[in-house]
Amino acid sequence: MDKVISAQDAVVGMIDGSSIAVGGFGLCGIPSVLISAVMQSGVTDLHVVSNNCGVDDWGLGLLLSERRIRRVTGSYVGENKEFARQYLAGELEVELCPQGSLAERLRAGGSGIAAFYTPAGVGTQVANGGLPWRYNADGSVAVKSPTKEVREFGGLPFVLEEGIVTDYAIVAAATGDRHGNLVFHKSAQNFNPLCAMAGRVTIAEVHELVEPGDIDPAHVHLPGVFVQGVVYAPNPEKRIEKLTVSEPAR
Repeated sequence: MDKVISAQDAVVGMIDGSSIAVGGFGLCGIPSVLISAVMQSGVTDLHVVSNNCGVDDWGLGLLLSERRIRRVTGSYVGENKEFARQYLAGELEVELCPQGSLAERLRAGGSGIAAFYTPAGVGTQVANGGLPWRYNADGSVAVKSPTKEVREFGGLPFVLEEGIVTDYAIVAAATGDRHGNLVFHKSAQNFNPLCAMAGRVTIAEVHELVEPGDIDPAHVHLPGVFVQGVVYAPNPEKRIEKLTVSEPAR
């Protein structure tokens, strides 16, 4: 039951073309140690599922800058200029998804639910199809999103969204025990539990490693059944996406 491994051993099974769900929101709660391990492993042609793709010089932006990501499924790309450049140049395939739908697709995949109906996106290209997933180098659209099924329930339209299951998931938690039970710190909970559920193999980097039984079961945010590996990362580098300061009170 002891799932503690090194970051390097955690990613040894990843191969070119793997799909990876990555926790975090902006730079909050990202598994920076495991992202670095993926970088060092040399794997490429990755399909990343994440709310966003880091910034130009940190987080998933590091993998983007090395051209290691082939496709991204996410909901927000606004803080990464290289992401936008690769997408518009036809070097990167991007499936944009409403943020709540993305969260529920990950949760559904992790719960064994194949698909679900949601009102988000009805009447838009999300449901009707035609969103550019990949451009040609000349700016024309090479791959478009497909039309999705729409049904009425209670007289209102809902669009069918499929659950997401990935080969791997990498997440970050404040505290974890050797069995993989995890506790996330405040807003760092964001997408981490959902991504962890969606991975066939889930690795969690934890800032505090405790023994089984030390975490009150009522305080566990994600049970260890979803986690296959635990990496102890006590002092990961943390960066602030946008630092805002104010004048001191006088």
